[in-house]
Amino acid sequence: MSALRIVRLANFVAPASGGLRTALRELGRGYAAAGHDPVLVVPGERAGDRETEQGRVITLPGPRLPGTGGYRVLADRRRVAALLEELAPDRLEVSDRTTLRWTGRWARRARVPAVMVSHETADGVLRTWGLPERAARRTADALNIRTAHSYARVVCTTEFAEREFVRIGARNVVRAPLGVDLTGRHPALRDPRLRDRYARGDQTLLVMCSRLSVEKRPGTALDALEALRRRGGRTVLVVAGDGPLRPRLERRARERGLPVTFLGHVADRGLLGALQASADVCLAPGPAETFGLAALEAMACGTPVVASASSALPEVIGPAGAVAADHGEAFADAVDLLLERLEADRREAARARAECFGWDTAVAAFLAAHDAPVTALPAVPEGVS
Repeated sequence: MSALRIVRLANFVAPASGGLRTALRELGRGYAAAGHDPVLVVPGERAGDRETEQGRVITLPGPRLPGTGGYRVLADRRRVAALLEELAPDRLEVSDRTTLRWTGRWARRARVPAVMVSHETADGVLRTWGLPERAARRTADALNIRTAHSYARVVCTTEFAEREFVRIGARNVVRAPLGVDLTGRHPALRDPRLRDRYARGDQTLLVMCSRLSVEKRPGTALDALEALRRRGGRTVLVVAGDGPLRPRLERRARERGLPVTFLGHVADRGLLGALQASADVCLAPGPAETFGLAALEAMACGTPVVASASSALPEVIGPAGAVAADHGEAFADAVDLLLERLEADRREAARARAECFGWDTAVAAFLAAHDAPVTALPAVPEGVS
């Protein structure tokens, strides 16, 4: 089989950064390195078409969704359909199970094998938005049945993400993990001077790298900090990320006298890596995460993670981190538990666990979901099996 044109559609891509943007970039690079022709179509403020390291990236004008901090969607179905006809894909990959689900029907009519990538659990997101558990499950099941029928395959990155499709009896689900840049994220990025900027030598430095939106539950990190300080802990928190909840979180930190530094979006990936490597513990409170790339990046930097027990992250971080119920006291307990371990041991365990998730493995699994041949893949970083 010759090289395939793999057209990828995605909505809800953060304007500056985020796990989905990272995954799209790394998978595109991997597809290209494997000898294929990846084309990514995303919404933006204005039209664009450029060649990048991840292949061709086409931007179509899309409306901004109110209250989301900048998310846009591909709302013009006719324009998207016309572009798909023009691109004539050999494979279609869709990273949005809601507003783009119609593309599964387009692919079926065009006889193009199509996959939908489940980047979040539907019932998990609905619960974080306040829907009762039973109603969230019924709504999610109805949505997932339609999704599974619309696509040739549904790709889930973890067993956690797969469960809601197993629950409805879907038989076209395949597993493909995401990955982490094991070269760009490394314990050697640890920077004592950067650490000193945010924490004294006798303080514990917590870091949260997250979009500040409802489904990520960033307030849990502040709850944990408050609990740790009530116990007498010398603990500070640095938050890297932006979103609609930032003003509320900043106000709360001021009113309660919590030592929180809000950095907003950190565009410099080297700086973000140094921050992750210089922390004592990274917090990942999002209960609907189906993989957790930011947490895995922290672990690649040698920093252990405390993650929501309601998410997929317990499956990802394994024994190298700790999990907690979705409230501040539980997160504080988990932080204390991690800090009881010798620093060298906990940092070595975090890095070793991250090394199980190289992007080469992820690319191969996604290409297998497409029935696409792998003619070449990027070299595996030294020390990674």
